[in-house]
Formats: sequence, structure tokens, C-alpha cells
Amino acid sequence: MEQLGREYARLCAAAGAAPQEAVLRRLRGPGGGRLDLAAQSLSLPTCSALGRLLPGAAPLAALALGDCGLSEEGVRLLLNGLCTNTTVKSLDLKGNNLRTTGAEALGKLLRQNKSIRSLTLEWNSLGMWEEGFSFFCQGLRANNFLQRLDLRNNQINHQGAGELAVALTQNTSLQELDLRWNNIGLLGGRALLNCLHSNKTLKRLELAGNNVPGDILKAVEQALDHNQDREAILSEAQNQVNILSKEVLSLKDEKNKQFMDFVDTVDKQKEERARSEKMSAARVSQLQEALDEQYSIMNSLKTKLQMTEAALTLSEQKVHTLGELLSAMKQEQNSVAESHFRELQQQKQERADRESKLLHDLSAASEKNLLLRNQVDELERKCKVQQDQLFQVKQDLTNTTAELKLRAAEAEGEWGSRNSLGTPVVGILVPSQAAEEKGLPECEKVDRVAQQMEASERSMHNRIQRLEAIKISLDEELSHVKAAALAERGRAEEELLKVRSQARLEEQQRLEHLEEKLRLMTESRDEAQNCCLKQKEMVAEAQAKAKQLSLYADGLKRRLEELQQHVDRKEEEKVTELNKVKVELQEQIGHLEAERTAQDGLREKIAALERHLKALSSNHREALLDKEGEISLLLEKLRMKEAEISRMREEEAQRASFLQNAIMAYVQGSSLGTHSSRK
Repeated sequence: MEQLGREYARLCAAAGAAPQEAVLRRLRGPGGGRLDLAAQSLSLPTCSALGRLLPGAAPLAALALGDCGLSEEGVRLLLNGLCTNTTVKSLDLKGNNLRTTGAEALGKLLRQNKSIRSLTLEWNSLGMWEEGFSFFCQGLRANNFLQRLDLRNNQINHQGAGELAVALTQNTSLQELDLRWNNIGLLGGRALLNCLHSNKTLKRLELAGNNVPGDILKAVEQALDHNQDREAILSEAQNQVNILSKEVLSLKDEKNKQFMDFVDTVDKQKEERARSEKMSAARVSQLQEALDEQYSIMNSLKTKLQMTEAALTLSEQKVHTLGELLSAMKQEQNSVAESHFRELQQQKQERADRESKLLHDLSAASEKNLLLRNQVDELERKCKVQQDQLFQVKQDLTNTTAELKLRAAEAEGEWGSRNSLGTPVVGILVPSQAAEEKGLPECEKVDRVAQQMEASERSMHNRIQRLEAIKISLDEELSHVKAAALAERGRAEEELLKVRSQARLEEQQRLEHLEEKLRLMTESRDEAQNCCLKQKEMVAEAQAKAKQLSLYADGLKRRLEELQQHVDRKEEEKVTELNKVKVELQEQIGHLEAERTAQDGLREKIAALERHLKALSSNHREALLDKEGEISLLLEKLRMKEAEISRMREEEAQRASFLQNAIMAYVQGSSLGTHSSRK
């Protein structure tokens, strides 16, 4: 604001005029985005300077220039500056006696400015000059941004109201219009009422103090209520469409996230399988190397056996001791075998328990699926029942409409028969009103029958709408139950995957335990070989050790074969698991396709809602057309009443002229009498 004050002082100095102190204080003071110059008599240089400042006045959002005594040239300069302003939202020009030039400048402002939302023109004289006010109305017609217009006490007559109505037929932004305390009259009120048939944005129209009849005011209020109801319906429909679109987008995002998570889990499982295959291959290679080492040891032992045959006689004494040692080793091996057998039994028991638990979980999941399927069947049965009821209601509606049409045809036949069998004319002068009075009860019967038909049709339509709403709710409940069933199935599959992963981990632990035992056994074998090297002289022990080693080698071969078979089984299991994963992927793809169809169903529901909205708008239009017909009838009645009022006014004018002549004659007579008496 301080910068605006400096610019104002500079522009006044450049024009050779002194700046007004009151204006300067207001420009330099803290305005909070509002410049209030009300009740300040602004000079022409001040108006020129403000007109130059306003195009770039960024901080200003409201401008108050009420009761400033602006001249025509000053108003023109100010409003020309506001034409290119983009920040001022509210403009107050109350009590400035604006005339032709001011009205033209206002029309130009409304055509060019796109930021002003509220315009106050109270206590001016815009309606006195028809050309200027028509220019103002042309600007209002071209404006699509103004929302509030105050034209109180502007001496607007019925012609100005007609031009204002023509402008309102093309204006699509004005919501509030205040025309109180003008001279609009009956014709102006009728023109404004007619413009409301095409203007659907005006919500408030004040016409007090304009000599407008009460029935026109009521019709204007009804039209404004229709506009408000229409906007409320449109806003609700738009909100519903936005909510449905957001739900569709959220569902799409969730499905994309689920699909990406599933792809990530599949990739992780593939990586884990590749790592397990690499580890098994490394273990097989290690076992092959150990077997080769055993073969080399066997060859060396054979050579040593040939060398120690000469010392066979010397080692017979130690055979007994070595036999005892051999029995001890056998006992240890038996104990180890028994412990290994016990461990295998325990592992089998644990596996059986786990399998029983898994079977129990699967049975529970299957029971849940059966319950959900029963619920789905029950909901489908309810839907079928609702559809049958809907079909029955439609048949009843057709039957009732046919009966009512038959009744109407019978009533029309009776009406025609009575008209054809009417009473003959007696005499020359028979009034036509008697025949009309005779025909009135039949018309009333026909009208009553038509009203009953319309009431029954409305009730049937309401019942159909209620049944359709119940059907929609049942469809939604069915979709929720299906979603719950899918979620239960997904949880059961996740539990199965967890159990499978636990089984794999336990098998890996068993393999590690067996490898540890194999390592211990290899260590014991190495100790035995060391004993053989130390006791070269004990040929029997060496032979026994050689036999044991050969047997152990055979056992290792068998173990290698078993491991190879185990690896083959693992590969087969991996192949089966891959097939299962493929099947699960196909099932997931099927679920995604089903969800896609569900999304298509949602889109169809959105289209149905749009069609319903269009139907509502068409019904609203039909109601408006009916109201327009009623309004036309009321207007005809108004014209008749206006003719009567004009006739009464003419009579009153004649009476007033007679009274005036009588009063003048009386006054003249009394003045002559007093004059003569004075003489």
C-alpha cells in the first residue's frame, strides 16, 4: 500500500496537481487488500491517477467509491483503468449519480473485466437514460464472471427492465440481482419472469417497491426455487459421479498393487529355487570328491597289505585285542543306528501331526467356502424373487392402465351419447350456458378418471423404483460376499505356502544334520586309518579295516545313489511346484479378469446413473413445460385483469378530472364571492 501512495503522489505531480491528503492517507494506511474511499470528493486529477494505478494494483481485492461525487469524466477514467485489472473482486459505486457516460463505461467494464464478482450501483440514475442503460445491459449480456449486482434506486422503468431481461437470458454467471425501489411495474416484472425460463443460474431476485403484482412476485420466487433445486440436483449428481470415479481408480490401483506383489513373490520363489539347486549341486560335487579320496585310500591300503603279509605271524597275538576293539566299535555303530532310527521315527510322527493339522485347516477352509457359497446362492435366490416381484408389478401396472383406458373410453362414449341425445331447443332464445352446465359433471368424471390413472401410475412407478433399489442393494451385498470368499481363499493359499516353506526348511535342516553325521563318520574313519598306519604289523586288523572300509565305500556309494535319487525327487517336486505356480497364476489371471468384468459392471452402473440423471432432467423439463403452460394461462388471466384495471383507471381518471373541474369551479366561485364581498 505504501508503494501505491508513492505512485499516486508521483502521478499527481506529473499532472501538475496536488494529491488529496485523504486519498493519500488511505493509500498509505494498512488496508488489508481493500481501498475504501467512500464519502471522499475525488477530483478529476485524482480519478486520472487512480485510473492509471488500478491496472497494476496487485494488493487490492475490494474498491469502495460510494458517495464520492464523481463526475462523468472521472467515472470514465476510473472504469477504464479497471478494465484491465485482474485483482479487484468487489466494486462499490453507490450514490454517485451515474448517467449516460457512466453507464457506457460500466458496459465496457463488464465486457472487458474478468475478475469483478460483486458490483454495487445503489442510488444512481442509470435508468433515466435509455441509451446508456441499453449499453450497460449489452455489457452485462457479454459478461460471464459477475455474480452479484445491486441496482437499487436507479429509476429503472419497464423498458429498462425489458432490456435487463434480454441481457439475463444470455448471462450464465449472475446469481444475485437486487432491483428494489425502482419503477419496473407490471410489464417489467412480466419481462423478468419470462427471462427466468431460459436463465438457470439466477438464485436471488429482489423486486420489492416496484409496483409489481403479487402473483408475478410469487411466480418469480417459484422460478428461482426451481433454479436452486436444479443446481442442487446437478451438484449431487456430479458428486456421485466423482465418488464413483474415485472408487474405480482406487480399485484399479489396488488390483495393480496386488498383481505387482504377486509377480514379486513369484520372482523371489524362482530365486530361492535357483539357490537351492546350486547348493545341492555343490553338495553332490563334494560327495563325489570324498568318494574319489576313498578310492585312493583303498589303493594305498592294498599296497600296504602286500607289504605287511610278511609280518602276519607277528600280528596274530594282537588279533584278540583288536577283536575286542571291533566289538566295541560295532556296539557304538549299533547305538548310533538306533538313535538315528529313533530320530527318524520322531520326524515321521511330527510330519504326520503337521499333515493332520494342515488337513484340519483345509477342512475348515472348505467349510467356510461352503458357507459363503450358500450365502451367495441365497442372495441370488433373493434377487430372483425381487425380479419376479418387479415383473408382477409391471404386469399389474399394464393391467391397471388398460382398465383405466377402457374406463376413459367408456366415459367418452357416454359423454358422446349424451351429447347426441341432448334436449331439443325450446324457443328461439335458449342460453348456451345451460348446455355447458349440463356437460360439466361428465368432464369432472373424465378428469377424475385421468387423475386416478396418473395416481396409480405414480404409485406403480414408485414401487418399481423401490424394487430396483432393493435389487441394487442385493447386488452390492452379493459382490461383498464374493469378495469375502475370495479373501478367505487367498488366506488359505497363503497358509499352504507358509506350511510348504516350513517343510522345505525342515528338510534342509535334516540334510545338514545328516551331513554333520557323515563328517563325524569320516573323522572316525580317518582315526581308524591312523591306527592302521601306527599298527603296520597287525595284518589282521589291517585286513579287517580294509574290509570295513570297502563296506563303508559301498555304503557311501549307496548313500550317493540315495542322494542322487533324493535330488531327482526334489527336481520332480520343483517341476510339480512350478506347475502349481503356473496354475495359480492362471487362477490369478482369471480373478483379475473377473475383477475387470466387475469394473465394467461399475462403468455400466455409472452409465446407468448418467441415464437416470438425463431422465430426471427430462422429467424436470417436462415439469417446467407444464409450469410454463400454467404460467401462460395465468398470464392470460393477468392480461384480462390488466384490461379491467386499465378500464378502472380510466374511470378513476375521469372521476378525478370531474372532481378537479368541480373543485376548480368551486374555488373560482368562492374566490369570486370573497372578492365581491370585499368590494
